[in-house]
Amino acid sequence: QVQLVESGGGLVQPGGSLRLSCAASGSIFSRNPMGWYRQAPGKQRELVAAISSGAITAYTDSVKGRFTISRDNAKNTVYLRMNSLKPEDTAVYYCNVGGWGTRALDAWGQGTLVTVSS
Repeated sequence: QVQLVESGGGLVQPGGSLRLSCAASGSIFSRNPMGWYRQAPGKQRELVAAISSGAITAYTDSVKGRFTISRDNAKNTVYLRMNSLKPEDTAVYYCNVGGWGTRALDAWGQGTLVTVSS
């Protein structure tokens, strides 16, 4: 059974930082690139960062230099460190398989809400 459990969101002021975590089923994690997606109110879900099984990373332009994706293969966990947060980063953040043309799984976790506001 596919399981994706995101955590670490919250309310933060502009310029602040957060670290998100996602625990994934081993069957998903070990052989797939993993991605962090976000969905802002009224917008489509978008892939913002991805990491391959070999730790190669990729980012969408709007988060380059501010967000860092990483993975711990021993813990089946992927992280997203977010620095210099902006109000436009406000969204529900999800993890799933993704990056390099890999299609996300149909099953999604509950996501974790990040709100950037003063």
